Amino acid sequence: MKKSLRLGTAVALAATASLTLASCGFGGSTGGEEAADGKVTLDLLVPSYSDNTQGLWEDVIEGFEAANTDIDVKLEVQSWDNLEQVVTTKIQGGEAPDIYNGGAFGGFAADGLLYPAEDVVSPETFGDFQDSFIANAEIDGTAYALPLIASARALFVNNALLEQAGATAPTNWDELLDAATKVSALGGGVAGYGMPLGSEEAQAEAAVWLWGGGGTFGDATEITIDDPANLPGAEQIKKMIDAGATQADPGSTDRSPLMDIFIQGKIGMQVGLPPTVGQIEENNPELDYSIVPIPTKDGSAFTLGVMDQLMAFNNDEGAKQEAITKFFDYYYTADVYVPWVQTEGFLPVTKSGAEALKSEESLAPFLEVLPDAQFYPSTNEKWQATDGALKSLFGQIQTKPAQDVLTEIQAQVDAS
Repeated sequence: MKKSLRLGTAVALAATASLTLASCGFGGSTGGEEAADGKVTLDLLVPSYSDNTQGLWEDVIEGFEAANTDIDVKLEVQSWDNLEQVVTTKIQGGEAPDIYNGGAFGGFAADGLLYPAEDVVSPETFGDFQDSFIANAEIDGTAYALPLIASARALFVNNALLEQAGATAPTNWDELLDAATKVSALGGGVAGYGMPLGSEEAQAEAAVWLWGGGGTFGDATEITIDDPANLPGAEQIKKMIDAGATQADPGSTDRSPLMDIFIQGKIGMQVGLPPTVGQIEENNPELDYSIVPIPTKDGSAFTLGVMDQLMAFNNDEGAKQEAITKFFDYYYTADVYVPWVQTEGFLPVTKSGAEALKSEESLAPFLEVLPDAQFYPSTNEKWQATDGALKSLFGQIQTKPAQDVLTEIQAQVDAS
């Protein structure tokens, strides 16, 4: 694989229905009771990160059940496109999973559905999490979710295309626009910058630009999409599109298929994730590329950090708390957790995990920029509605005035 790492100095459908379900019971058919064979059953609902995900969880469950013969774990794997609707439907039907791997959780916590994180792990396990990740899972000083994996974004650069176009890897928006325009001018179906504004992950590309210009989506108490600070980034997106610096029809392009085109060598630059490295090695190991920090308006350090969580629903007035604690403590031991996160290609959220993977060259550019990461306001109970509004509406920026799009998204969030 031809790869150079320039570290630099800087690295669907939302569940908008109400989750106030005081009239519903929680848990599956086993409730808080033991099954007929005397075992406690834990229902585990997770998304698929890759083709490896189901097998990885099955391996974890096999090892856990061998060490805890009085506990059965029932695994359900859903696509990210379906996950939030599935968990919402389960909760509304009184069948919330005991353990759930997801993103936004503020609404669940606000409705009193979740255990505090410290109630379902040992002090040793809780103390092993990176402090910044635990802080990102807190609401009013209490963590209601356990960090699972972290991911930072960086700019993947096709060195050969930029060299052919007479451009260099950019550090700010002006340089990015110039380089992307030159690469697009090469023709032959080549695009300068891959800009995915389709529904798969529009919220991420929006954050890259809006936050890179000094904007914000808000915090735990307020969602601020329609904020003047977000307008420079939104208008820069339109400038890129209007200049022909992106692929055709970015408003409806999803990230995953677009990254496949980058890997094929047809896109000059695109923001990617740690797993992108493995995808390149598997599908086009001869690709000549670099990984550099994301360009921002003024070149200042920034990355979009994403942290998915594990959370535990208190379905049975504490009856399954001990079993859940045993599962989490088992999963987060370094011998179990590190191979899991390494295979999925993400960044570890535990101190022991970071120590074990510190020599991994492919993770170095992302670990480098992680201290400058900004996160989604996932502890805000309206984040799920915000995430959904961004996914469904932000792509309109291709054809509508930037301010109009921001205003429309804010209105949908406020109405949720």
